[in-house]
Amino acid sequence: MTLPGKLSALRLPMLPVSVAFALAALAPLAKAQSLVELYESARAFDASYQSAKLQYDANLARADQARAGILPTAGLSAGASRIGVEVTTTPPVNTSYNTQNATLSVTQPLYRPGNWATYEQGLRQVELARAQLESASQDLIVRTSQAYFDVLAAQDTLTFVLAQKEAVNEQLAFAKRNFEVGASTITDTREAQARYDLVTAQEIAAGNDLRVRKIALDQLVGVTESQPRPLTMPVNLPPVAPADAGIWVQQSELLNPAIRQAQSNAEIAELEIKKAEAGHKPTLDATASYNVTKNPSSTAPAGISSRANTSNIGLLLNVPLFAGFSTQNRIRETLSLRDKALSDLEGARRSVAQNVRTAYFGVQSGQGQVKALEAAELSSQSALDANRLGYQVGVRINIDVLNAQSQLFQTKRDLAQARYNVLLGGLRLRLASGTLTAEDLQQINGLLAR
Repeated sequence: MTLPGKLSALRLPMLPVSVAFALAALAPLAKAQSLVELYESARAFDASYQSAKLQYDANLARADQARAGILPTAGLSAGASRIGVEVTTTPPVNTSYNTQNATLSVTQPLYRPGNWATYEQGLRQVELARAQLESASQDLIVRTSQAYFDVLAAQDTLTFVLAQKEAVNEQLAFAKRNFEVGASTITDTREAQARYDLVTAQEIAAGNDLRVRKIALDQLVGVTESQPRPLTMPVNLPPVAPADAGIWVQQSELLNPAIRQAQSNAEIAELEIKKAEAGHKPTLDATASYNVTKNPSSTAPAGISSRANTSNIGLLLNVPLFAGFSTQNRIRETLSLRDKALSDLEGARRSVAQNVRTAYFGVQSGQGQVKALEAAELSSQSALDANRLGYQVGVRINIDVLNAQSQLFQTKRDLAQARYNVLLGGLRLRLASGTLTAEDLQQINGLLAR
């Protein structure tokens, strides 16, 4: 074989991730799942999300309970008793008889400021519960995507390690042949053997890391032996839109679930003050009742049965006068809690704004890194080819070739990871701004192999 032919055979092109999976004896791509498919599985399986969903349902039911304080209440009571009468006369008179009664009563609150404040708190609780569920849903999107790309990154690492192992093995065989014919020293062979042993150790570690990542993904989505679809190469990463960190921050002020939760808590704390102040205010209720009392003739005095029907409609006014200073102290407590809630709200806004800016510039930086690493990959390949040619003609030593190989495969790993980081960074940017939805996964799905 001619020298150019050897160099062509030793060139190390970028292997697709599906090749790595085939090398690892895993499921074929035809059985692979997309990111959207695994996310839908996670929604139905993930314990954390199911817990948040059930908590949301419980919070809605708790909020509905607050309406009871402004709605009428009705009750029906019934009873039967035996009445004994003893009259001290001469001669004494002892008699007893049965009585039966039933009462229907209705009460409608007319003026209860504390109950109305509780009802308004219930409305805020609904908003709070909705924000909490949205936060759990967005968190599940990011966790699923992170686990998905962790598996792809582990597959890439195993792919590159296997390719590097093959390249080092070829370099080891070449060094042995040169030593046998006296064209090189034993040092070249030992250097190649040491590098081969090192890559073998890296292969073991990469294989174990892939197994661990797949177990984590399977546990999250509830799919046995899940197989994520790899990215299609070459891949065009979507740009950040809008390309203005200030716009993302403005969106987060209105949409971020953490800010909305803090806002709801502040409003609930404000209404708690009204509930405390209601302890000084009177209450007014409308009441109505209807009572039936019956004495059967068989046991009634003088053997005459009787039945009394009594109805009552009125207003009940209750004016608090003194409660041992509990109301005043309760107001002081709620004022402090309101100030705390407002402070938490401001803290949430600052934290979210910082997270949004950090995520935005992280995506921008990641896209720049991808472009730089793509250029570095080409440069590393050229450097490897040059070192191999130099080794053939005697101007380079074996360690130069081995180092160039390591640099090339490290660049390939970094490039693959950088692409995943950009895609995850875009999701985290939307998470920080509060605009992340399941539809955002469709864009990433379009970048996956079919």
